Amino acid sequence: MFCPMPSPGSKVPLQSNACMETDAVAKSTDTSTSKTQPAKSPAQALYGDIAPALAHYSDTVLNGDVWERPGLSKRDRSLITCAALVCMGKTEQMGAHFPKAIQNGVTKDELVEMITHLAFYSGWPTAVSAAMRAKELLGT
Repeated sequence: MFCPMPSPGSKVPLQSNACMETDAVAKSTDTSTSKTQPAKSPAQALYGDIAPALAHYSDTVLNGDVWERPGLSKRDRSLITCAALVCMGKTEQMGAHFPKAIQNGVTKDELVEMITHLAFYSGWPTAVSAAMRAKELLGT
């Protein structure tokens, strides 16, 4: 799917057209005007107000194109993404991606094994930080 990108300096709308990952059927009601509006994507909700272009690209390119490519399953993409986060020490991002990996079919045991394996490639501190984050997010 091709989605036109905003030109430099243009204002990206917080809610885009069909390029948005958001389910078109999902609606939220604005009680002050009784109008229905498309539900915000996670990116729009988290940082769309401060970085609307970043949220737009997250919805259209990352989630709308990259994650939908047929070459890898969502399960495999999740495991790879989690491994990259472990290697880079990006523990804050693990809060979204570890539970999503579980939803996409990666088991808790596989996540823990991936963390253990990466200790020897990305360093002990990154693995320990990831293991602590996994414990916080997924339990023991």
